[in-house]
Amino acid sequence: MLNRRILRVKAFQTLYAFHQCKLSNANLAQDFIKEAFLPDLNSMEVQDKSFLKKEAERCIQVFIKNRDQAQLSLEKSDNEKVKETAVKALAYYNSNNKKDKEFLRTNMLTAVENIPGLYLFAVSMLVAFGEHVRKEKLKKRKLDDQPAITLPATYNLGSNKALLIIEQNHSFKKDCLRFDVDIEELELEIKEWYRELVKPQEEYQEYMKIENPSFEEDKEILQVILKKIIFKLEAPLSFFQDRDLNWSENKSIVKSLSSKVIKTLTGTEDESDEILPELALNWEEDKEFFQDIYNFTVASEKEYSELIANTTKNWDVERIALTDRVILIMALSEMVNFSSIPTKVSINEYIDISKTYSTPKSKQFVNGLLDTLSKELTENGKIRKSGRGLIDNK
Repeated sequence: MLNRRILRVKAFQTLYAFHQCKLSNANLAQDFIKEAFLPDLNSMEVQDKSFLKKEAERCIQVFIKNRDQAQLSLEKSDNEKVKETAVKALAYYNSNNKKDKEFLRTNMLTAVENIPGLYLFAVSMLVAFGEHVRKEKLKKRKLDDQPAITLPATYNLGSNKALLIIEQNHSFKKDCLRFDVDIEELELEIKEWYRELVKPQEEYQEYMKIENPSFEEDKEILQVILKKIIFKLEAPLSFFQDRDLNWSENKSIVKSLSSKVIKTLTGTEDESDEILPELALNWEEDKEFFQDIYNFTVASEKEYSELIANTTKNWDVERIALTDRVILIMALSEMVNFSSIPTKVSINEYIDISKTYSTPKSKQFVNGLLDTLSKELTENGKIRKSGRGLIDNK
């Protein structure tokens, strides 16, 4: 299940990607400037290459100086071409940034909301294994011309009671359609994976020897297949990796949701139709937080970068690791804009992100700086807490 910590990490990853996009857009804008000052090969006039090169360099300086400014700042000596080219380069840069910002925000949300499709594929693989075994059982019965009751327990998975509940469940069928989960595209792979990966598995060999497995034994073997095959072995994993660019981050969530489907089954007659776990306890509220922390961080970048620079006067803000800068600006944005989240909670959350995604020394750096800045922002009234946010987590 998704929680706020996971959403913070995903927003951080998206914001980091946005910074990378901005760097690429800046390089493209500078290439545009260089091309604008190349000698005109079709001109009959003599081209002063040295002068054009100096003008290009000056225009790039103007671009760099003004790329995050509201108004264009020029020197009196700058000619009209430098001004016009700088304006065009800045417009090109800002236009690309706007497109990337919107694309990444949309993709960030879509990627999270598509997670159910991934765990539904995992559960559908279990269902497909059971169906494959039933087909093998039917084929065996026809070949041997014997009643089903005389067949060995080898075919237990085909009559797995937990799988039958999932397979016949209305919400499962509905959500598979909703998220375009079509296991038929894996028909050949299912046969191969069952033969090469599932059947030789030690726990599965023991399961096939049980005469009449209990409901708990049926559930247990499904958990084994999930844990030791679907979410561990290269062949099934490659399927998920191909479908999800963020699979390395999403794997643990998808695994947990898949496992929860099995755990919640009771096998009783009043088995609820809603056997599928929720993405989050309150997704609409978490979704709003998810989008807001991204938007607030983008909007506050200039302000908080200056604040960080003023606080670290002996340290060039541009030399601070990009991951740390994103983490710091996110944390400040959260502390200022989310009055119900205690300051200490925000600080601890972003320290944890720095431990995993930044440099070895980032924990102490982020902790010290956020502690100093949170006190400063509280004193000047920018951080104001209410409700849960008033809780002191010392």
